[in-house]
Amino acid sequence: MKKLRLLIKLFIFILICYGIFKGAIFVYLKMSPKLEIGSANNILVYDNKKDLFFQGNESKKWTNLEDISKYVIESTIYTEDKHFYEHKGFDYGRIIKASLINISSRSTKQGASTITQQYAKNLFLDFSKTWKRKWDEALYTIRIENTYSKDEILEGYLNTINYGHGMYGIENASQFYFDKSAKDLDLAEATLISGIPKSPSNYSPLIDYDAAKERQLMVLNSLYNNGLITEDEKDDAYNEKLELVGEKEDRNQELKMYFHDAVIDELDTITNIPKSLTETKGLKIYTTLDNDAQNSLENSVKDILPNDSKLQTASVMMNPKNGEILALVGGKNYNLSSYNRATDSKRQVGSTMKPYLYYAALEQGFTTSTAFTSQATTFNLANNKTYSPKNNNNVYGNKPISMGAAIAYSENIYAVKTHLFLGEDALINVAKRVGIKSKLQKVPSLPLGTNEINIIEMASGYSAFANLGYKIKPHFIKKIEDKDGNVLYEYKEEKNAVLNASICFILNNVLTATYDKDYIDYNYPTAVNIAPKMTHKYALKSGTTATDNWYIGFTPEVINATWIGYDDNTELKTSEYKYGQNIWLNSMESYLKDRETSWYEKPNNISEVLVNPITGKPATDTDTQKKIMYFIKGTEPLDTDPVFDEKFNNTIAS
Repeated sequence: MKKLRLLIKLFIFILICYGIFKGAIFVYLKMSPKLEIGSANNILVYDNKKDLFFQGNESKKWTNLEDISKYVIESTIYTEDKHFYEHKGFDYGRIIKASLINISSRSTKQGASTITQQYAKNLFLDFSKTWKRKWDEALYTIRIENTYSKDEILEGYLNTINYGHGMYGIENASQFYFDKSAKDLDLAEATLISGIPKSPSNYSPLIDYDAAKERQLMVLNSLYNNGLITEDEKDDAYNEKLELVGEKEDRNQELKMYFHDAVIDELDTITNIPKSLTETKGLKIYTTLDNDAQNSLENSVKDILPNDSKLQTASVMMNPKNGEILALVGGKNYNLSSYNRATDSKRQVGSTMKPYLYYAALEQGFTTSTAFTSQATTFNLANNKTYSPKNNNNVYGNKPISMGAAIAYSENIYAVKTHLFLGEDALINVAKRVGIKSKLQKVPSLPLGTNEINIIEMASGYSAFANLGYKIKPHFIKKIEDKDGNVLYEYKEEKNAVLNASICFILNNVLTATYDKDYIDYNYPTAVNIAPKMTHKYALKSGTTATDNWYIGFTPEVINATWIGYDDNTELKTSEYKYGQNIWLNSMESYLKDRETSWYEKPNNISEVLVNPITGKPATDTDTQKKIMYFIKGTEPLDTDPVFDEKFNNTIAS
């Protein structure tokens, strides 16, 4: 009897709790504003010519439910949410079943999200797995279900889900894959395309056709098992030969998604944009994207990097005058890996670190003729430690060479001697002044690029050389408006003078030594092999480690930083170093083709001297190699200038 009374009390308690919960939900729904799912999270992203290139979760081509093939509708429902028209947002039977399966298998492979839950998540939430996100998803699901009809929800869902390759919405996907309207998709086409959203990077037929067909068969079996098609229809649809037109299309939209993701990341840092605007009204984002630059970069990546390799890339093109990022690629295939190496990774930068050092040296009295001896060297450091860096391939001149020659060959010995002579703070000071935020270790190997730095940081740092001394802020967003055109945010240019313009002029000119045949001597300039393909003058520096290869070069109008390597730090093969070089060259030459470019005008305090570029001494009649080099007036080289090794040894000894 006691047990019965206890059960009755428990039942009453549950009823009361349920009533309170239902009442709370009713109050919540009455107090909540109507969700505008037609424009929710509708982020319109424009390039620098104000042309639309991405449209958030709302498709560019909204299609009414009656204009969508019944096979798409049935495939979507019976694959993702069989009881869609029966539940009120949550399929409790499916939740219990999935929970039991996951508990018994000790995994989380079985999901139970309904179409409404997925739609809520797509519209209003991120894809984190926190309890707060799950709670918010539940609340949005309730609000959607109590505001809109099932047909409206399904229509919105089909118009906003991701079908891969930057295609959001069934109409865009139909046109992309099959060059036809969504209403004209047959059973075979509908079941193939309906299988993609579960995992676009795995089930796109353009990425893995076999996996896409396997997924299609699962969709067909679902329709067959629920009595919607016959076995013959299932077999005919599976065996139907499909012509995919997407692979014949310009697929630049795919890699452009890296740029899009960078824009959204920057949007999240702009604190004066209320989140409610993206939830209810949407935003218009005007970006710095230059389609010509982006296409040049993407085509170079696609043409040069081998598809059958895990080799990856990151590349950025920037306007050095104002920090506008014109183009960005964060990997070679967005659908296989959306990880944005341009914004989210740091890699060893190799000898691309040296220009910061050589600016510091020029600032402290060095000239491009200052000479150190190129020879195998062991440096005696504090605490009885030694350091023995090596030149690439152990090539040494065993004679004094100029700074110009050291830059041309990317001499490590010269760089370390300069670094230790100036003091290890000098390089760090210049790098921080121009915008390098990554932690830099005060070690002898720093000018050889042993620290890891982000590629946008490096492009920003080099921009201070390219614009003759100004630190700029790299950015993707120029302006943000709400749906009605009200300006919510506008980028205000940040430009601070941090370097000397005359020294930048000298450095920029000596960075052309990296591909200058006048420097061919005991060694070859690091990029001399691509000089015949150059139709413009560039300041250029390469950087190489066992696992990373960099090229950073610029004109006054544009800077390009390109990296290649493996995500798991696999060592590069000798034959692979050419890829980064060629991506940089091809994208720059393509972008600048038919464009007028300029070079830097000589400041009044600069003099020109004809020198032997290897020794740095004034040229004589017997010299076979002669080159005009630039010097601040009063620092021109003399025949009697000493080699700095003696001063260097005295400095280290002290």
